[in-house]
Amino acid sequence: MSPQLYEFHLPLTPEELLKSGGVNQYVVQEVLSIRNLPSQLKAFQAAFRAQGPLAMLEHFDTVYSILHHFRSIDPGLKEDALEFLIKVVSRHAQELPAILDDTTLSISDRNAHLNALKMNCYALVRLLESFETVTSQTSLMDLDLGGKGKKARAKSAHGFDWEEERQPILQLLTQLLQLDIRHLWNHSIIEEEFVSLVTGCCYRLLENPTISHQKNRPTREAITHLLGVALTHYNHMLSATVKIIQMLQHFEHLAPVLVAAVSLWATDYGMKSIVGEIVREIGQKCPQELSRDPTGAKGFAAFLTELAERIPAILMSSMCILLDHLDGENYMMRNAVLAAMAEMVLQVLNGDQLEEAARDTRDQFLDTLQAHGHDVNSFVRSRVLQLFTRIVQQKALPLTRFQAVVALAVGRLADKSVLVCKNAIQLLASFLTNNPFSCKLSDTDLAGPLQKETQKLQEMRAERQTAAASAVLDPEEEWEAMLPELKSTLQQLLKLPQEEEEICEKIASTETTEEVTGRIRRLLAKASYKQAIILTQEALGHFQESEPFDHMDSEKLEETRFLNLLETIFKDPSASTKKNPQVSAENMDPGQTDCKDKPSVLEPEKSKGKDELVKQEMLVQYLQDAYSFSLKIAEAIGIISKMMYENTTTVVQEVIEFFVMAFQFGVPQALFGVRRMLPLIWSKEPGIREAVLNAYRQLYLNPKGDSARAKAHVLVQNLSLLLVDASVGTIQCLEEIICEFVQKDELKPAVTQLLWERATEKVPCSPLERCSSVMLLGMMARGKPEIVGSNLDTLVSIGLEEKSPQDYRLAQQVCHAIANISDRRKPSLGKRHHPFRLPQEHRLFERLQEMVTKGFVHPDPLWIPFKEVAVTLIYQLAEGPEVICARILQGCAKQALEKLVEKSASQGDAKETPVLSTFLLMNLLSLAGDVALQQLVHLEQAVSGELCRRRVLREEQENKTKEPKEKNVSTETTMEEEMGLVGATADDTEAELIRGICEMELLCGEQILAAFVPLLLKVCNNPGLYSNPELCAAASLTLGKFCMISATFCDSQLRLLFTMLEKSSLPILRSNIMIATGDLAIRFPNLVDPWTPHLYARLRDPAQQVRKTAGLVMTHLILKDMVKVKGQVSEMAVLLIDPVPEITALAKNFFNELSHKGNAIYNLLPDIISRLSDPEGGVEEEPFHTIMKQLLSYITKDKQTESLVEKLCQRFRTARTERQYRDLAYCLSQLPLTERGLRKMLDNFECFGDKLSDESIFSALLSVVGKLRRGAKPEGKAIIDEFEQKLRACHTRGLDAVEELEMGQGDSQKTPAAKKQPSVSRHQHLASAASDNDFVTPEPRRTARRHPNTQHRVRKEKPKIVFSSDESSEEELSAEMTEDETPKKTTPIRRASARRHRS
Repeated sequence: MSPQLYEFHLPLTPEELLKSGGVNQYVVQEVLSIRNLPSQLKAFQAAFRAQGPLAMLEHFDTVYSILHHFRSIDPGLKEDALEFLIKVVSRHAQELPAILDDTTLSISDRNAHLNALKMNCYALVRLLESFETVTSQTSLMDLDLGGKGKKARAKSAHGFDWEEERQPILQLLTQLLQLDIRHLWNHSIIEEEFVSLVTGCCYRLLENPTISHQKNRPTREAITHLLGVALTHYNHMLSATVKIIQMLQHFEHLAPVLVAAVSLWATDYGMKSIVGEIVREIGQKCPQELSRDPTGAKGFAAFLTELAERIPAILMSSMCILLDHLDGENYMMRNAVLAAMAEMVLQVLNGDQLEEAARDTRDQFLDTLQAHGHDVNSFVRSRVLQLFTRIVQQKALPLTRFQAVVALAVGRLADKSVLVCKNAIQLLASFLTNNPFSCKLSDTDLAGPLQKETQKLQEMRAERQTAAASAVLDPEEEWEAMLPELKSTLQQLLKLPQEEEEICEKIASTETTEEVTGRIRRLLAKASYKQAIILTQEALGHFQESEPFDHMDSEKLEETRFLNLLETIFKDPSASTKKNPQVSAENMDPGQTDCKDKPSVLEPEKSKGKDELVKQEMLVQYLQDAYSFSLKIAEAIGIISKMMYENTTTVVQEVIEFFVMAFQFGVPQALFGVRRMLPLIWSKEPGIREAVLNAYRQLYLNPKGDSARAKAHVLVQNLSLLLVDASVGTIQCLEEIICEFVQKDELKPAVTQLLWERATEKVPCSPLERCSSVMLLGMMARGKPEIVGSNLDTLVSIGLEEKSPQDYRLAQQVCHAIANISDRRKPSLGKRHHPFRLPQEHRLFERLQEMVTKGFVHPDPLWIPFKEVAVTLIYQLAEGPEVICARILQGCAKQALEKLVEKSASQGDAKETPVLSTFLLMNLLSLAGDVALQQLVHLEQAVSGELCRRRVLREEQENKTKEPKEKNVSTETTMEEEMGLVGATADDTEAELIRGICEMELLCGEQILAAFVPLLLKVCNNPGLYSNPELCAAASLTLGKFCMISATFCDSQLRLLFTMLEKSSLPILRSNIMIATGDLAIRFPNLVDPWTPHLYARLRDPAQQVRKTAGLVMTHLILKDMVKVKGQVSEMAVLLIDPVPEITALAKNFFNELSHKGNAIYNLLPDIISRLSDPEGGVEEEPFHTIMKQLLSYITKDKQTESLVEKLCQRFRTARTERQYRDLAYCLSQLPLTERGLRKMLDNFECFGDKLSDESIFSALLSVVGKLRRGAKPEGKAIIDEFEQKLRACHTRGLDAVEELEMGQGDSQKTPAAKKQPSVSRHQHLASAASDNDFVTPEPRRTARRHPNTQHRVRKEKPKIVFSSDESSEEELSAEMTEDETPKKTTPIRRASARRHRS
C-alpha cells in the first residue's frame, strides 16, 4: 500500500497496530526478529538521509519491532534508536513551519506529513515510556539492594544516564506542539488522541517517586511547560483537571510538584481558570468519602496548603467552594482550608488600606480561625495556633483582635493535648515579641499612667460637654426640639379662639415683614409659642402679599400650614437682615449681634479641641489595650509555670524559653518562673538541662554595658538579686549552674575580680551585697577550686577576723566557700592520692575555734547555723578534727560552768539552785550534737576511706616485692576468687573497727561526748522543767544525732524519742524528731521497725508542718524499702485530700513513684479500701471518692483489674454498712474494666445483686456498662447487654419489695440496715491520740536482741517488702500477688473486727 494512501490511527494499545482495522488504516506488516533489527535500523537511517522525516512512513515496522522487543534487545541498540528518533522528530519540527505556510500543499502531501508526525511522535513517546518503565523497576531494585552504586547500575542497564536524556525529549515535544500543526488535520481540528499521547507521557513521568528530587528539577520544568502549551493551544484543561485530581489521590509525592506546575500555568501562561476548576473538583468531594480515604485527603490538603502559599490571590476567589470541608470529618482538610485562609490574610488581606469588602473577608477568615481554636481535633487546634503565630510574627493581626486571640491562647494552655499546649506557649511568646505596646509590660507600671490619662480624658469630655451646651444650637435641631410643644399650643389656640383682650401682640403700622418675622423668631427662641402664633396670625392679615406670608397652601390643613410657615421663619435667619440690616441689628441683643462672627473666630479652636480629644481617646485606648495585654500575659504565666515539670521535654523547653522572653520584656511575674526553672538543672534529660543553662546564659551572661567592667557589675548585681530570700534548694541549683559556666570559662575574669573587690570592701557595697559576693565566689570555687584556694587567707581575713559585732552570716558564707575547695565525696578505690587536709595549726581553724568559743556566750540566733557550718568545715579539712572540736566543746562547757558559778555567787543563797541561761544550755547541746554527727560521718567516710586506701597501697607494695617463685601457681580463676574473698574480709574488718569505735568508745567512758549524755537526757525527760521551745527542739535534734552513733544507745532511747514524737505539744519538735527517726530507720532498721506504726501516726498530725515532714520522711523510707508498707499506708492516701496543696502534691508524687514498683499499689488497695471505708476511722464519702479515683488510676493491667473485681465483689458479703456497699460499688465503677473483667462481675453477681435497690449503687454499676459500650466490639455487646438486664431486673425487684413492705407487711423479719455512724476526724487531739499503754516498748526482733551490733550487716541484704494489712491473717502476709498469679478460686477480702484488736 502506497504511503500516501493509508491513514495512521493512534492506537490505545500497541497490539491494535497488528490488527486489520478500517479502510486505508495502517497495519504493521511484520514484527521483525531481534537479529534483523540492527540492519533494518541502518536501512531506516539511510532512508532518512535520503527522504527526510517522511522515511518513517516506510520504516515504522522497524521502530515498532524495537518497541516490541525492548526488554530483550541490546542496550546499545536502544540508545541508537532513541538518538535516531530524536533526530527524526527534530528534523520534522524544523521542516513543518515551511510546510504549514505552503498554500499550494496537496492533500496527499498534507496526509503524508500528518501520518509521519503521528508516527514519529508515537514512536518517540512510546520509547520514552519504555525507558522510564525499565528505570523505575531498576530504582525499586536499588531500594532493596541499597543505595551504593545506584548510578553505575543505571548506566549499565541502558548504557547512558536516562535521567539526563528526558529533558531534551520533552523540550523537543514542546517545540513541536508550539507549531501551528492543527492545519495538518481536516477542518484544523486536532484529534484528542494525539494530545493525550503527548500529555500522557508527562503524567507517566510524574508518577515516578524520584521526580520530586532536586536533581530532576529540569525534567519537572520541561513537563510543566509541555503541559502548559497543551493547556493554552489544545484545550487540555478538562483532562488536566481530572488527571491532577486522580494523581493527588494516589501519589503523595506529587502535591508540591503539581502546585509548582499549577502556579506557573496560572501566572506565566494566564490559565487562572484551571485553579478554579481543580478547587471546584476538590470542593465537590464528599467529606465522608475523604474520611475513608486518608491518602487522598492528605494529597488534597498538601496541595491546597502549598497552592495558597504560592498564589493566594488567585485561590481566594474559589475559597467559598472549600468551606464545606471545614465541617467534614477529615482533620487534614480542615487544616488545609484554615492554612489557606491564613495565607490570604498574610499575603493578600494585609495592611490598613484595605477596602470595605476585603476587610470583611479578612474578618470572616480570622473569625473562622478563632472558632477552630476550639476544634474537636487536637491537630486542628494546634494548627490554628501555629497559623496565628505566623500572623502575629508578620504583624498581620489587627489590633482590635489582639485581646481575643491572646485569650484564645491562654485558654488553650489548659488543653489536654501536649502539642496544643506547646503551640499555645509559642503563640504567647510571639505576642510578647511582636507586641505593639511596650518593651516593658509590667501591669503595675501601666496601671498608673492609664488611671492618670483616663481621668484627663474624662475632664476633657466634661469641658467639651459644657462648651457644647452653651454654644448656639443648630436651627434644625432646635426646631425638632420645640416642635412637640409648639404643635400642642397651636392645636389649643385653633380649637379655642382667643378673646381680643388676650391678644397682646400687635403689629405697628410702620413695621415691615422682616421686623415681624424677626419678632416671631425671637418669641419662638424664648419658648413663647402662644405669642408667636398670635403674632403670626396678625401678620397673615397685614402682609398677605409679602414673603413668607404669601405662600400659604390652601389645600393643606390649617395646622400644617401654620407649622410650615413658622418653620420657614425660624430656619431662615437671613430673612430679617436682607433689606434692613441696621434695623435688625438694633432690635437684636448685643450677644446676638456677634453670633455671625463667632463661628469664624472659634472654628479653628473648636477643631483643635476636637483633635486633642481624639488624640487623648486614642492614648487612653492604647494604654487600656496595653494594660489588658499585660494582665493576660500575667494570667498565662500562672498557668505556664505549672507546666514546667511536665513529662514532655519539648513542652518544658518551650516553657523555659517563654519565661526568658517574658523576663526580658519586664513582666514582673516572670521572675517567679525564672526561679522555678532552677531545679530543672538536675533533670536527667540533656535537652532540659541545656535549656536551663541557655536561659540563664541569655538572662545573666550577656548584660548590657559599655565596658567589661560595666558588664561585670550588671551581671554580679543580677545574680545577687537571685540570692535574696533564696531557699537552700535554690542556692544549690544556682551553684550547679554557675559551676557549669565556670568550667566552660563563660564567666569573664572581670566578674571574679569584681566579686573579690566587693568581698574585700575595695568597692563600696552593703553588708548584704558583700555576703552575696562571697556566696558567688564559693559557687565558682566548685567549678575551679583555685579561685578560693589561692586566696584562702584573704577569705579568712574577710569573714573570720575578730570584729564587734561579729557578722556570723558573712562568716557562715565564708565557711561554705572554703568548703568547696575540697572534694566532699567519699574517696573511691581507684583514687590513690592523699586526701586534701590542712594542719591543725592553720589560721583557719584557729579563727573558727575562737569565733565559735567566743560567740557561745552571746545570744545571737545566727551563731547556731554558723557553728554547724564551722564544725562541718573542721571535720572536712583539718588533720585530726576531733582534737580541735574537743577543744571547742571544752571551751564552751567551761564558759557555761563559769556563768553558772557567777550566777550562784550573785544569788548568795545556798539553798537556791543556780539556773543557767536557756540560750547557753541550748547552744551547748546543739554544739555537742553537731560534733557527734560530724564525728560519725568522719569515721565512716574519711577514716574508713583512708584505711581502705592505705590497705590497697600496702597490698600493691607487697605484690611488687614478692618473688615470682613465692606466687601461688593455682589457676587464674581460683586466684581471683581468693583475692575477692580477701578484699571482702578486709572491708568487713575495717567496718567492724569503725562500728566498734562508735559502739564502745564515742559515748562511753571518759570520751568528751559521753559527758553530755546525762545533761541531754535530763533536758529531754523533763519537758515541764525545760519548757523553752527552742531548747526542746535543740535537745531533741541532739538526742537523734547521738542515737545515730550507737545501736545500744539508740535502743535504750527509742522509747523516749517516740514518746516525745507523740506527746509533745510543739509542732517544731515533732517535726524534728520525725526527721531524726527517719534517719534512724535507715541506719538501724531492725531497731526502728517495731515502732513503724508511730511513724505512720504522724501523717494525721493536726499541724500542717508535721504532716508535710512526715509525708516526706515516709515517702523516702517506703520508696527506699527501709520500712514495710503496711496497712497504715492508707494514712498516706488520706494526704491526697489534705487542705494544703503542697501536701496533696507530695502524696500524689509518692503514689506515682510507688506505682513504678511492680504490683505495690495493687497489693495495698484492699487494705486501703478497708481502712478508708471503715465507719469508725475512715473518711467521709466524697473524700473517699477523690482518693480512690486517684489510686485506681494506677491499675492498668488486665489481670490486676480482674483479680480486684473478684475481691471487691466478695467483699460485699462481709461489709457491715450501706456506706461500705456504696464505697465498693464506686471502686468497681472506677476500674478500667474489660470484657473479661465484666465476666468476673457476672460470675460474682450474687454477691451484690441484693444491694442494687440502693440508687447510688445501681448508678455506679450502671456507669460501668456505659464505659464498656463506648469501645465495645460487636461480639462483646451481648455480655454487656446481659449484665445491664440483670442490673435493671434486680434494681426493679428491690423497689417492688419496698412497695410491698409499705402496703402492710410491717412485721417483716428483715433487720434494719445499720445506722450510719459519723466518721472519726482525721486530726485527733494529741492528748487522746494514744494512751500510756501505747508506749510500752515493743519487743524487738530476736536477731536484734542477740546481735545488737550487727545492724549494718542487716542493711547489706535489701529487705523485701510484703504489701499487706496489719489485720491480715498469716496466710495473707506471705501471699504477695504477682502479675502472673491469678487466684484459682474466689477468695474474700476479710477484715478483722476492731474489737478483736482491743481485747
